[in-house]
Amino acid sequence: MKQNRALQTFFNGLIKENPVFVLMLGMCPTLGTTSTALNGLGMGLATTFVLFCSNMAISALKQFIPDQVRIPAFIVIIATFVTVVQMFMEAYLPALYESLGLFIPLIVVNCIVLGRAESFAAKNSVGLSFFDGVGIGLGFTLGLTLLGAIRELAGTGKLFSLTIYPEEYGALIFVLAPGAFIVLGYLIAAFNKIRKA
Repeated sequence: MKQNRALQTFFNGLIKENPVFVLMLGMCPTLGTTSTALNGLGMGLATTFVLFCSNMAISALKQFIPDQVRIPAFIVIIATFVTVVQMFMEAYLPALYESLGLFIPLIVVNCIVLGRAESFAAKNSVGLSFFDGVGIGLGFTLGLTLLGAIRELAGTGKLFSLTIYPEEYGALIFVLAPGAFIVLGYLIAAFNKIRKA
């Protein structure tokens, strides 16, 4: 029974409660960092790490956190893991760190992370909170990577920086901000069509 609930919690984040295509949360990094597939993947994995670590920590500490300081305590816990991600990326992935820039520290106030802390981790066990964090995080990563891959391929003719076709055949609009909205709109429509089929 517990195993079924854990798997259901995990798959909810990927499909039923996908943060990008269903809940439409975290639109700032979704639209701002997905000019390439690598940026989308990097941002998604950074957020996934913060999600499952903060979910587990908040779930483990929930009985020790007074209601009056619940949200500030959650933010401090989340900020701790964001700092770990930021320092790791700056040390070992400097090109990705430069590319994502300000969006990495903004994970602290990402509504996906804080929302899952408040609605799930503060009410469930550490194990379920882990599966929720991983599921929601991978759903977010899937959304960002797919969006970034389509924009990069349509705009530059590349995919993960590998040339698929000559860049002069690409449409610049997909690399720019309007392209993010266009591709996201079509992906949301396609995802909802598949989900309801």
